[in-house]
Amino acid sequence: MRRNLAARIGVWSARHRTAAIVGWLLFVVLSAVAGGAAGIVEMSDSEAGAGDSARAQKILEDAGLDRPAGELILISAEKAGGWRTAATEVTAVLKASGDVRTVEPPLASDGGREALIRLEMAGDPTTAGDRVQPVLDAVREVDQSHRDVELHQFGDASADKRLGDLLTDDFQRAELTAVPLALGILLVAFGAVVAALLPVGLALTACLAAFGLLSLVSHQLHLFQTTYSVMFLMGLAVGVDYCLFYLRRERDERAAGRDAETALRIAAATSGRAVLISGVTVMVAMAGMFLSGLMLFKGFALATILVVLIAMLGSVTVLPALLSWLGDRVDAGRIPLLGRRRARAHGSGGAFAGAVLTPVLARPKLFAALGVIALLALAAPAVGMKTEQLGMEKQFGSDSPLSVAYQRITDAFPGGPEPARVVVRANDITAAPVRAALAGFDRVTVDREHDVAQIDVPLAGNGSDARSRQALTELREQRLPAAFDGTGADVHVTGSLAESVDYNQQLKRGIVPVFLFITAVTFLLMLFCFRSYVIALTSIVLNLLSVAAAYGVMVAVFQHGVGAALLGTEAVGAIQSWLPLFVLVVLFGLSMDYHVFVVSRIREAWDGGADTQTAIGEGIRRTAGAVTGAAAIMVAVFAVFGTLSMQDMKQMGVGLAVAVLLDATVVRMVLLPSVMALLGERNWRTPRMLRRLPRMEHGDEPAPTAAEREPSR
Repeated sequence: MRRNLAARIGVWSARHRTAAIVGWLLFVVLSAVAGGAAGIVEMSDSEAGAGDSARAQKILEDAGLDRPAGELILISAEKAGGWRTAATEVTAVLKASGDVRTVEPPLASDGGREALIRLEMAGDPTTAGDRVQPVLDAVREVDQSHRDVELHQFGDASADKRLGDLLTDDFQRAELTAVPLALGILLVAFGAVVAALLPVGLALTACLAAFGLLSLVSHQLHLFQTTYSVMFLMGLAVGVDYCLFYLRRERDERAAGRDAETALRIAAATSGRAVLISGVTVMVAMAGMFLSGLMLFKGFALATILVVLIAMLGSVTVLPALLSWLGDRVDAGRIPLLGRRRARAHGSGGAFAGAVLTPVLARPKLFAALGVIALLALAAPAVGMKTEQLGMEKQFGSDSPLSVAYQRITDAFPGGPEPARVVVRANDITAAPVRAALAGFDRVTVDREHDVAQIDVPLAGNGSDARSRQALTELREQRLPAAFDGTGADVHVTGSLAESVDYNQQLKRGIVPVFLFITAVTFLLMLFCFRSYVIALTSIVLNLLSVAAAYGVMVAVFQHGVGAALLGTEAVGAIQSWLPLFVLVVLFGLSMDYHVFVVSRIREAWDGGADTQTAIGEGIRRTAGAVTGAAAIMVAVFAVFGTLSMQDMKQMGVGLAVAVLLDATVVRMVLLPSVMALLGERNWRTPRMLRRLPRMEHGDEPAPTAAEREPSR
C-alpha cells in the first residue's frame, strides 16, 4: 500500500500513541491557560467600521473623546402635561444616584403628551453597561408608582447591558444544547458510548485550545464580541465531522474483516487524507475573508482557520492514537437496539441511499433538472436581498423592552434615539470661519484642547428607512459641504445609520475579490486532488447553488417573514450586513467536507476498475451513513444557534442549517450523482499539464492508473 501523508501520520501516531495523546493534552492545557491569562482584546468602534464613519470614530478615539454613554427616558401620559410629576421625580432620583453625569430638562413632544429626558452616564462609557442597573431600577420604580404614565428607557448603557447578558446566556445555551445533541446523534450513528464520545471529546478539546490561542492573537488582531461564538460553532461542527469520517471508515474496515492495524491504516490513508484535503480547503476558503477590507471578517477568518486547523490535526494525530489504544474497546458501552440496527445498516450498504440512487441513476437528466429547479426556486427571494447593520432594537426582537422603548421614542421624537453625529476637526476649532459654520447647527459640543467639535443631527424617518437614508445623503452631500467649504476643516459623519451605509458599501466592494479568491482556490485544490477539471468545475457550481438557496431561505424568513413564526423568530426587513459574505465563505468551505469525502470514495471505486455509473452508486452508498450523521450533527449545531436570542445569530444558524441540509440531501444524493452520471467518463479527464504531477491515491490498495486501463482517456 502506498502511504500518503495522512497514512504516515496515522501510523506514527498509532505506534507512538502515548506521545501523541499526552502531547495533545499538553497542547490543549497550555493553550487554554496561556489564553486565559492573556485575556482578549476587542476591536474599537473605528476598527469595527468602514469608510467615512470609521474616520469620524478614529478622530474621536485619537483625541480621547469617548462620549459618555447616553440614555433616553420617554414619559408618556394620557393627557398633555400629565408627565410633569413623574419627570420631576425621576430627574431627582437620577441626579441623587451618583451614577449619572448630567440630566437634561424634559423635552415635550408636539402633542404635549410625551416628554423625553436625556441623560449621560458617569464614568467610562465602555463599562457603562456594567453600572446601569441602578438607573434601570430607579426608572422602573417611578414607572410602577405612577399608574397614569408609562416610562420607557433606551440608550448606550442599557443596550450594552442587554447585549452582554444575551451573549452570555446564548453562549451557555449553545454549549449546553449543541453538545448533547451531537452526542445523541453519534450514539445513534455508532450504537456505542465510547465511539460516540470520541468525536465530541476531540472537538471540544480542539475548541478549548483554539479559544486560548485566539485570545493570545487578539492582542495583535482585535476581535468582535461574537467571534468566539462563531469559533465554537465551526469547531464543534467540523471537529465532530472529521472524527466521524475517520472513525466510520475504521469501523467499516473492521466490519469487513480487516485486522485492527490494517483497518486503521486504511482509514488513515483514505478518510484521513480526505480530512486533510477538506481541512486545507476550508482554511483556504476562510482566508478569503482577509480580502474583505473589514476587521470583523479578518477576526472571523483567523478564528475559523485556527479551530479548523486544530480539529484537522487532532483528527489525523490523536484520534488514530486513541483508536490504537482502545482497539475493540471503542465499541464499549454498546446500546443493544442501536447496535443491532447499525450492524444491519452496514450489511445493507445503505438501503435508503440505494432507494434514492436507483431512480436518480436510471434517469439522470430528469433528476438533475428537478434538483436545479428546486434550488433555484429556493434561491429566488435572494434577488431582493436587503442588508443593513441591524440596530439593537432589531437584534433583541420586537417584544423586548428595549425594542418597545426604541419604537415609542422614535414615534414621539423622530430622529431622537439615533441622530447622525458629525465630527469636525480643524487646525483651530475657534477660528472665525469654523465658528460661523458650527453656529448653523444645534447641539454642538466643542473640545478646544483637541480642536474637535461634535454635532448631533436628528434624521427624519425611523433611523433606517428610506427617509432616514435620504436625510443622511443630504447631510453628507449638501448641508455639510455648504456649511464647511472653505473652512479647512475635516468633516465626517458617524452614527448608526452612517455606519450601516458605509459598512454595506465596503462589503459590496469586498465581496468580489473574496468570491473570486475562494472560487479560484477551490477550483485549483479540487483540480490538484482529483486531477480533473470537470470535478473541479462541478464542485464550484454545486457550491454556488447551495449558497444561493441558503440566501433565498434567509431572505424569505428574516426579510419577508415567510415561516418565521414556525421557527420562533420574526421578520426584521433585512439581513445582517456581514452574513451574506460570511455564509458564502463558510459554505464554500464546509461543503468540501461532504464533497471531498464522497468524491474520494467514488474515485476509489473507479480506480479499482468499476465504470463511472457503478462507482457513483458504490461511493455514495458507502458514504451515505457517514454523510447523513455528519450532516445531522452540523444541522443540529447550526439550528441551536438559530434558536438564540440575537437576530444575527438566528439568521446565521438558520441559513447555515438549511444550506447544509440541502447540500447533504439535494446536492449530494440527487445533483451530484445525476450530473456525474451524465458526464460519464468525462468526469476523470486530466489536463496534460497535470499528468506529470504525483498521483494522489484514493484507494486502500495500489491501483492501475486511468492511462494504463484505457490509454485513450
